[in-house]
Amino acid sequence: MKRKTIRNIIILAAALLLSLITTQIVWVGKAFEFQEKQFNYDIKDALKNVAQQILKHKKDSSLLIDPVKQISSNQFNVSINDILHPYYLESLLNKEFGKHQIDLGYEYAIYDCFTDSVVFSKIVTSGNSSDAEMPNPAEMKWEKDGHYFSVYFPSKSQHLLKRMGFWIFSTTILFIVILFFVYTISIILKQKRISEIKNDFINNMTHELKTPISTIGLSSEVLLRPDILENPERFKNYAQIIYHENSRLKMQVDRVLQMASLEKEEIQLNTQLIDVHEVIKNSVNTFKLIVEEREGSLKTELFAVNPKIFADEVHLTNIIHNLLDNANKYSPQKPEIIIITQNLDSGKFENKKSSKYVDGIVVSVADRGLGIKSEDQSFIFDKFYRVPTGNLHDVKGFGLGLNYVKTMVNAHGGKIKVKSVPGKGSNFEIWFPKNGKT
Repeated sequence: MKRKTIRNIIILAAALLLSLITTQIVWVGKAFEFQEKQFNYDIKDALKNVAQQILKHKKDSSLLIDPVKQISSNQFNVSINDILHPYYLESLLNKEFGKHQIDLGYEYAIYDCFTDSVVFSKIVTSGNSSDAEMPNPAEMKWEKDGHYFSVYFPSKSQHLLKRMGFWIFSTTILFIVILFFVYTISIILKQKRISEIKNDFINNMTHELKTPISTIGLSSEVLLRPDILENPERFKNYAQIIYHENSRLKMQVDRVLQMASLEKEEIQLNTQLIDVHEVIKNSVNTFKLIVEEREGSLKTELFAVNPKIFADEVHLTNIIHNLLDNANKYSPQKPEIIIITQNLDSGKFENKKSSKYVDGIVVSVADRGLGIKSEDQSFIFDKFYRVPTGNLHDVKGFGLGLNYVKTMVNAHGGKIKVKSVPGKGSNFEIWFPKNGKT
């Protein structure tokens, strides 16, 4: 499936999910509003019945028109014609709340307009009461032209949410489905990326192996000719071609097998005291002719005062070799490569304060080649990953070099980082601890 098709499917699915989430939120909001209206209606009805029973008890024939007023979301005031005993009021409240299945804690207070004060207040708890703080009765809203009692519900919101069990459950399921969808999409994209990297690796490997195989085949055909024995020098040249191409083929296969073995087994390093400068000089001598053939330059600035560390010489040589090879391959014009060394501790290498400082050496390999885009820099150390170059196949490789470098740097207890600007080049910096892995 094409990347564009997958992107369109993801956008469409995301739009549908966003619509579903919006719809769910709207319906949950409406359900909460309905529950709140129903709760307020039940409270007002219960408090109205309480007021009527108080009048009936006092044998008062007065008619109270709308005695219940909702002062705030949690507070209700009920007007009465006279003072009353608080425990009698509490019994009426509990009775009416029980009839209306209102099972949550509340505070009631009685206001006396003659004394202009709250004469009584009490907190009544229940099985569903919360630890919400009750208000100070003196701070509650009162009207001073009559007798009132007020009821305050601190856990009203929690109570309404409990009554919305179905909506809470359905919303939870929806978000679980969305999380599962996001996780599935991320897995699909990751697998597609792995598939693309593997396909690219197969294409690169086919291209890399095809050339030496073809060369060996053509050279073998020449050697099979009867007249070849009459020209020993020509015979020798074709034999050397077969030998070199076979060595090249073996080297490519060994690189793949080497990375496979590093995955299966714990890396065993044969560490000894190594002079990093000597390793660099040997590697430079190997690559200098290759670079100069392209009219380029390969320079060294070995500033490290103490270049000796405990390391595996073979792997250390391969690390330098891979970095020089990349610097040369990704320099389309005349390569300009420079290797710099300096003694540095780990804290300064990371450019941040660290409680763990270990003396070591930094090896920097810089070039003025193609450079690496910022979005590619986080993937360049992944196995088989190669920076996209469009349809150009002039840069050969399997995408194993930098993965090997990072693996071996980590095995030595070192650190690696890259600084790169597209079109201006790249700078790979490696820090090795003085005494090997720490």
